[in-house]
Amino acid sequence: MDLDPRTGPVGKGFMRAQRPDNKRSEWPTELGAAVRRQRLALGLTQAEVARLSGCGTAFLYGVENSKPSLRLDKLADVLEVLGLRLTLEPGRGGIAVSERLK
Repeated sequence: MDLDPRTGPVGKGFMRAQRPDNKRSEWPTELGAAVRRQRLALGLTQAEVARLSGCGTAFLYGVENSKPSLRLDKLADVLEVLGLRLTLEPGRGGIAVSERLK
């Protein structure tokens, strides 16, 4: 499900990085950096992660370079390959990356 903080669900498989006040959120940058660090720590190339997760290298490049919209199903596949997981918890502020991954 796609989430747009201004209007709620918006289509299938995308998460928007826009906050209600129209300021760009920091989560795409934090997410991309965490994914890149984990990939490098595992000694994997973008091409290897893309192949193992069943997505294209362009998608992985987009994740690592702060693309503001992502297919959630593909992101979940990438995170699985890297030994990471996406979790939900009560709170405000939209999407956050664990301090342990920063």
